Amino acid sequence: MSFAIIRTGGKQFRVTEGQSIRVPLIDTQAGEVVELEVLAANGGEDGTKVGSPAIEAARVTATVVDHGRGEKIIVFKKKRRKQYKRTKGHRQNYTTLKIDSIG
Repeated sequence: MSFAIIRTGGKQFRVTEGQSIRVPLIDTQAGEVVELEVLAANGGEDGTKVGSPAIEAARVTATVVDHGRGEKIIVFKKKRRKQYKRTKGHRQNYTTLKIDSIG
């Protein structure tokens, strides 16, 4: 089974063909095709190739499925005996990608 390590949004993901993943928000419309840089790839009988930092000839193509917002997290700060409490909420934006091909 071949896989690739890609980088997008400052994070790294291990992907295979046909997989759907959530990545930090990419500024493209739903239905468009994006190309992502490959940091490492396992081609089966070819062995594993590692770039420095990326493999020049390799690309992963993916289709943007949709955009959304993640679960709400609560950020709570408190200083004891000082009557200080602050509560904030945060929802991270994401993009869902469907991996079309690794090449």
